[in-house]
Amino acid sequence: MNLRAAKYLLVYIIPVVVAFSLWSANEWSYSALIFVFGVIPLVELFTRSSSKNLDALEEELVKKDRTYDWILYFLVPVQYAILVYFLLQVSQEDLSLSTQIGMALAYGMSCGVLGINAAHELGHRNTWYEQLMSKMLLLTTLYMHFFIEHNRGHHRHVATEEDPASSRLGENVYAFFVRTITGSYLSAWKLEKERLAKKSISFWSLKNEMLRFQLFQLALLGLIYSIFGIQTLLLFGLGAFVGILLLETVNYIEHYGLRREKRNGHYERTLPIHSWNSNHPIGRMILLELSRHSDHHYIASRKYQVLRHHEESPQMPTGYPGMMLLALVPPLWFRVMNSEIRKYCSKVIL
Repeated sequence: MNLRAAKYLLVYIIPVVVAFSLWSANEWSYSALIFVFGVIPLVELFTRSSSKNLDALEEELVKKDRTYDWILYFLVPVQYAILVYFLLQVSQEDLSLSTQIGMALAYGMSCGVLGINAAHELGHRNTWYEQLMSKMLLLTTLYMHFFIEHNRGHHRHVATEEDPASSRLGENVYAFFVRTITGSYLSAWKLEKERLAKKSISFWSLKNEMLRFQLFQLALLGLIYSIFGIQTLLLFGLGAFVGILLLETVNYIEHYGLRREKRNGHYERTLPIHSWNSNHPIGRMILLELSRHSDHHYIASRKYQVLRHHEESPQMPTGYPGMMLLALVPPLWFRVMNSEIRKYCSKVIL
């Protein structure tokens, strides 16, 4: 394995830390939470970002290197192993409620990084098996409709008022949670209904992916309940919900306050200026370049290993974990990010 690909193995530090949190079965069950939102933001404060891009020849070689795909694919069995281990560990009878909550939070970290972020990358691929892997990962965090809404809704409506996953200027993250979680779910139903109608297929057909997704998720919940009982089911639900909140917090920071102009009844094309970008290296490696979000929305088909920095993109003050923590304190978030937006707008005008 070449060094350029090997750096992305850093993503596997998350399941390792999560597994340790689950194995410890004591106060160390909070290790994953502390690592993601304590250690990583602290390290990134003292780590220089890099805006370097691959040249044309390097990009062609990297795109053809299957190592990057296998790093991504192997996250699927790892996430399912984490799920099974979590269920076995958290269902032990002698655990305190505090420890069980710590384990659920640890599982939530895995859902956010593996269950949703890896699913996001796979969902943009065009092979049936990669899209299947995306759905399998989303099942582990009970957010399968993301596959539909993100690809057919968010990427079409991003940075507009029509997109429930694009946060508005002055909107705090808690109000955004309510709007995006409900709005995205309803949007997925609408998008699937429209797709079926174009093909003259009944809404109540099993060809309706949203119906199938609900059945798969209910089946998983029923299986967990039948084997482990109601308490473990609730703790699994808590972990899955934490994963969802991680995703939506990321959505919040990625597009906050940025809007596409509407001309003659049509929105301008999505450009690198319509997403916040972060070049901080730790977050880039652990999140498989998700933080180079400007290029992802500019050309959604680009694989994670070839995403680029654009000079015209608005830049986050720090990496994703730090920005997510900042978003949880709205007065501080508004103070920092509204100022960043004003500076960015002034720079664009000049």
